[in-house]
Amino acid sequence: AQAATGSNPQLQWRSKQREGKMSRAVLQVFEEYQKARVTFVQTVADLATRPQNIDALQNAGVMALLRPLLLDNVASIQQSAALALGRLANFSDELAESVVTHEILPQLVYSLSQQNRFYKKAAAFVLRAVSKHSPQLAQAVVDSGALDALVTCLEEFDPSVKEAAAWALGYIARHTKELAQSVVDAGAVPLLVLCFQEPELTLKRISASALSDICKHSPELAQTVVDAGAVSLLAKDISHNDAPLKRQVCSCLAQIAKHSVDLAEVVVESEIFPRILHCLKDIDEFVRKNAATCIREIARHTPDLAKLIVNAGGVAAMVDYITEARGNNRLPGIMTLGYIAAFSETLALAVVVSKGIPPLKDALINEPEDHLKAASAWSLGQIGRHSPDHARALAEADVLRRLLAVYLHQDSSEDLQTKAKRALKSVIQKCTHLPALEPLLEAPPNILKYVVQQFAKVLPNDINARRSFVQSGGLQKIQEVKAEVGSKLHDYIDEINMLYPPEIVQYYSPNYAETLLKKMDEFNPSS
Repeated sequence: AQAATGSNPQLQWRSKQREGKMSRAVLQVFEEYQKARVTFVQTVADLATRPQNIDALQNAGVMALLRPLLLDNVASIQQSAALALGRLANFSDELAESVVTHEILPQLVYSLSQQNRFYKKAAAFVLRAVSKHSPQLAQAVVDSGALDALVTCLEEFDPSVKEAAAWALGYIARHTKELAQSVVDAGAVPLLVLCFQEPELTLKRISASALSDICKHSPELAQTVVDAGAVSLLAKDISHNDAPLKRQVCSCLAQIAKHSVDLAEVVVESEIFPRILHCLKDIDEFVRKNAATCIREIARHTPDLAKLIVNAGGVAAMVDYITEARGNNRLPGIMTLGYIAAFSETLALAVVVSKGIPPLKDALINEPEDHLKAASAWSLGQIGRHSPDHARALAEADVLRRLLAVYLHQDSSEDLQTKAKRALKSVIQKCTHLPALEPLLEAPPNILKYVVQQFAKVLPNDINARRSFVQSGGLQKIQEVKAEVGSKLHDYIDEINMLYPPEIVQYYSPNYAETLLKKMDEFNPSS
């Protein structure tokens, strides 16, 4: 029969046709299986974008089903599986933990060095999504050997791969000093600085953000970024048109400047002034806030740095910023004025002259958050504590009464009360403008003693002040104070009373009317 088939072309053709149909039937099974896998991973990746589907996917055991698809022989399936895992891990720390427990990380790390650029992007996204939740999960990513693979990705030609890798490295570094050090030890910093010099805006932003996440933990880590030549490059982009990039640049410079005088001076020497002051007027509120934060971190270190900011026109710019900003965005500006004013009389006077007191007073009165009120109270105290002139500027702006009101308010936090009390004490002890102190004669004894002490200091040398103290009712008010015998307050009141004739003191005493009535009862006209 075989011989017959071999010699008969027609039979041979039919036989081949049958074999072709059979192989097509087999191939069709594989094609359908492949289509089903494609449909499955793409659908799961799509479902994972909506939070309401996450629990159902998790309960259906999606992690175990996606894991083998990371090693699929079809590249698009691998990429979709990685994308789906990234979206799931991004959703919650529980799902990110699940990626770790299903031992998916080693597979991703292996594939990062083997696969195409699309897969590398997706794999880096998963690593970032896992790392973002906690130091423990970020450490799991480091332990899987991901750092070397991610750093290698920073050298890829494709900007989007670099971007994904830089983003993941930043998310690892942001948690702790130790994790940031791991990123540095893997050689990421010089490559991130190179990425920052690329023309792609997104890559520049993410590189600056990652450098900021490294800098923030310690002076040593910030120094590593400085040594890589980042500061001058960052400073150039303070005037960039792109707001998200300016946010990251200002943030990174702030994270460098905050650690020490030397690092702050490196930032200043990159000639950020006066250009960074223009950022305080930027249309983007986060650019404004980050610029204010950077200036604050420079101002806090030394009188010379504070003076440099003043000379660049920084105080007036910051006063405008606080006047316009609201809520937490005000905080870095409020603190900056306090830091500058704290250093010397001259610098505090620069804040007064630039009309810094009204917006600080406004924040003290109108900001609902106690930590903002506390910061304002602290800064006002730093302005007023230097001399009688400084204290008078605060007193004439009715700041003392406002500080007292905040101190006495029942809902004020302990920190706010402490800062308001310290500010009151330091300003009152310098204040010689007595009319401004008179409203404080109704303060509680722990504040009142400082107020009365100032009257006791000033009244002996000023006859007009002694007269107006009687006319305004001040002398009467201190007679009404119930001070413990032997207390400082009692001593100060006695010192003031000694300045007046006994008859006047007696006249304004609370029981004077009763004494007169008693004398009238005892008086006998007939005798």
